[in-house]
Amino acid sequence: MAVVQMLLLGAAVAGVFAPRLPSWLIPVLAAAILVTSGGIGGDAAWHAVRPLLAPLAFLLFAVPLAVLLDRLGFFASAAAVADRGGSPYRGLWILAAAVTTFLNLDASVVLLTPLYIRIARRHGLDPTMLAYQPALLACLASSALPISNLTNLIAADDAGARAGDFLLHLGPASLAAATVGWFAYRGLVAVESDHAPVRDPVDARALRIGTPIVAFVIIGFTVGDALGIKSWIVALIADLVLVMLVRDLRLGDFPFGGVSLAVGLGVLATAAAPHLSLDHLFTGDSTASQLRTAGLAMLGANMLNNLPALLVGLPALHGNHTQLWPLLFGVNFGPVFVLHGALAGLLWRGTAARFDVGVTAWQYTKMGLRVGIPSVAVGLAIVLATSALASPARPWADQPVGASGGSGPGPSPRVTVTTAPPSGWLAAAAPPPWAAAMAATIGRPRPAPPSSRPRASSARLNRSNACGRKAGGKPEP
Repeated sequence: MAVVQMLLLGAAVAGVFAPRLPSWLIPVLAAAILVTSGGIGGDAAWHAVRPLLAPLAFLLFAVPLAVLLDRLGFFASAAAVADRGGSPYRGLWILAAAVTTFLNLDASVVLLTPLYIRIARRHGLDPTMLAYQPALLACLASSALPISNLTNLIAADDAGARAGDFLLHLGPASLAAATVGWFAYRGLVAVESDHAPVRDPVDARALRIGTPIVAFVIIGFTVGDALGIKSWIVALIADLVLVMLVRDLRLGDFPFGGVSLAVGLGVLATAAAPHLSLDHLFTGDSTASQLRTAGLAMLGANMLNNLPALLVGLPALHGNHTQLWPLLFGVNFGPVFVLHGALAGLLWRGTAARFDVGVTAWQYTKMGLRVGIPSVAVGLAIVLATSALASPARPWADQPVGASGGSGPGPSPRVTVTTAPPSGWLAAAAPPPWAAAMAATIGRPRPAPPSSRPRASSARLNRSNACGRKAGGKPEP
């Protein structure tokens, strides 16, 4: 059965790139064959799909959100307002990188993709080329902060990492990859275009109505999780408001194909994971082991999807925090090469298709290879260098007080810590002198209490005699 599971997984991955077939068809058929043949039980299949429910619900509602905003006239009017003449490529690249980093990649893909398509048509540029920007930067610029990517939030919750840790370990790599990616992308932009400009007028009503909705969506995407409000709920609320305003929502506006693709690959990945023997592959702290982890994470994301790849990889770390950053780098940056490597890629293609910009899986891969290879190479080198420089002091990792690798000197040998080590920055800090003294005092056995309380004068005399014996060997008169 293990051979069958691996064969079905390979067929599903190959089927994504099959010409003249929907990308979801073969993965869904392979998953159906696996379930009906007993290759995976119903409970295991549900366990594979359950972590994907919230992201897939968001994918299902976010694409209609972009479509409804465009039917309102918001994106065409926003493009007209943003039109300042000249080439918009560099400014829009910076905007997409900033939105992806400081908001999240979902906001970038859902809101910027239709806006960039409208701007391209207004300037007579190739809309497909400009629409690639949010998709590429969803991979290259979504690792610097926990809020930038759902995978970051999952890893931060699992390992206890904070925003400062992401900025330290993945921030420089994200900045360098986005910068290198721009120069690679700029070399592919055609100097001239044969597209006729489309001059849409500014619709004041569309801006007046759409701007508060967009603001609500941005705030909901970024702050909602902290308040326990899922992104798909925010998208659904915005959809309901827009449906009442536009009154034009069609069944084809929902990306059922992308959802089916993610479900099929998730089930197949769960069935194949026990046969991959990942535990021994994610061990070690050396540069070679981190490079191996990053490569395996990229391979897993591109074969399956980055979310299942992360969920399979995190338990295999066994608390090895050194390997966390290469794992995150791989699952976040790897999907730049393959369209189905991240749900954001499926969301992007579904959104672009609703605006008559069709991109096949192979077309996306060709663009991803040209932009992604130099960007990922530079970013991975920086991640490995940052890990080597920061490894002597990982204040957020679980390590005992004064342990080797901490930032301060260890405690006195006479002090033994028997409780669990504290977490956070206290884990690497040396205990202050008063703490050592208190620990020694607490650890000293107390004398048994006397049967009766002595008088004050007798107590003073006893203490005086004791001092005298200690100093001179005879009691004082």
